[in-house]
Amino acid sequence: MTPSMADTVHELNEALTPTRLAMSPVAYVPTMGALHDGHTELLRTARALGDVVVVSIFVNPTQFGEGEDFERYPRTLDADLARCEKEGVDVVFVPDAAEMYPFGIGGGPMIDPGPRGTVLEGASRPTHFRGVLTVVTKLLSIVRPSQAVFGEKDYQQLVLIRDLVRTLFLGIGIVGVPIVREADGLALSSRNAYLTEEERRQARTLSRALFAGRDAAEAGAAAVMDAARGVLDEVSEVDVDYLALTDPELDAAPEKGDARLLVAARVGATRLIDNVGLTLGEAPSDIASPRGAAG
Repeated sequence: MTPSMADTVHELNEALTPTRLAMSPVAYVPTMGALHDGHTELLRTARALGDVVVVSIFVNPTQFGEGEDFERYPRTLDADLARCEKEGVDVVFVPDAAEMYPFGIGGGPMIDPGPRGTVLEGASRPTHFRGVLTVVTKLLSIVRPSQAVFGEKDYQQLVLIRDLVRTLFLGIGIVGVPIVREADGLALSSRNAYLTEEERRQARTLSRALFAGRDAAEAGAAAVMDAARGVLDEVSEVDVDYLALTDPELDAAPEKGDARLLVAARVGATRLIDNVGLTLGEAPSDIASPRGAAG
């Protein structure tokens, strides 16, 4: 069945009125379009969670910093709609910037991400999470889902959105979906479309480094960082922004137990991020907290 289309909040409310009157659960997937197989996993997860699935497609200008790729970010609406139809999406919300920012871009209240938004991506892109959390707050308020689905590739974003929902008492379940990868390990991303064939080969270094770190986890945090850095150092064309080992909540560097290894790097003109979960062994660690872990 072809999904219902809504360009405005009013149209979306009209499309969802029967669902709300019936108190049927709504599962929601916010996207910026350029949908790929990673998004398909989000859509399928949502389909299993809700009687009605809503997808939004909106390239949010406030999460792009000066000199970033807002203008050239892939926009593939026809293909995105075809994928949504194939996966049984019920409603697609495609607002424009004027609908989402009635006081102008960056006008009106904006959401401060707090301390967890100042490290890692927040240190490299200081305005990024302010824009992300502002638009996510708007979208969650508009759609009013029972549960919303996000990918773990943007791991820090996922943590901050869970913080947001708890802080504002929104009562929405936030579901994280594991990263979907190419056969060679490269994490699926809309920005992969920017890469040349040679740059794609270089970009695989990120996942190889993460997997090397994960394989060394039993030996402790220092071994994880050494193994990952060793792989990254093999490819001079990969310009590393940060490599950081942190607890799952991004608060501190763990000495044992559950942890997250995150990397950001520029390959050619394209900035990529990736991460992997791991379990540290008992070996002691002198790794600094993520607030000083860049580099």
